Amino acid sequence: MKKLLFCTIGVLVSLLIFQACGTSQSAAEKEKQATELRLAVESSDFTFKASYAHPTGYKSVYLSPYYEVKILPDTIRAYLPYYGRAYRAPMDPHEGGFNFTSTEFQYRVIPGKRKGNWIAEVDILDLDRSVTFSFDIWENGTARLVVNDMNRQPISFQGDIALNKEEVK
Repeated sequence: MKKLLFCTIGVLVSLLIFQACGTSQSAAEKEKQATELRLAVESSDFTFKASYAHPTGYKSVYLSPYYEVKILPDTIRAYLPYYGRAYRAPMDPHEGGFNFTSTEFQYRVIPGKRKGNWIAEVDILDLDRSVTFSFDIWENGTARLVVNDMNRQPISFQGDIALNKEEVK
């Protein structure tokens, strides 16, 4: 009985060790991922996939995997929900969140406060109101987006960055 118990524990421990060793990335893979992400951010060619919304003054909301902001060199497509206080109600009920495609915008990237961090700011110019997206992007692919709309309270989103080249494959 003791022999069976020791064999079972030994097999479980070895499985945990092999699983832990197989999931880690090497330093070269992490450096390659960081370089690809930096190039994508600098060339404005990435997609932000939102997983949580953090409204001002409200609880965080877990989001379905369909909410995203796609940044291309000539176009921005935003599909995000909005939770919070609006100072001016939209005339169309379908305009409750941030659901638009923009071709007129200003895009700028500045280095973040720490190594491996970038701030990408986007001013949307072709909407009927002033909207600014500010991405705080980390080299591991995580990001935070703060949306400032002059007609609404600010809202932030947490999510991941996907390279647009990966989605084409």
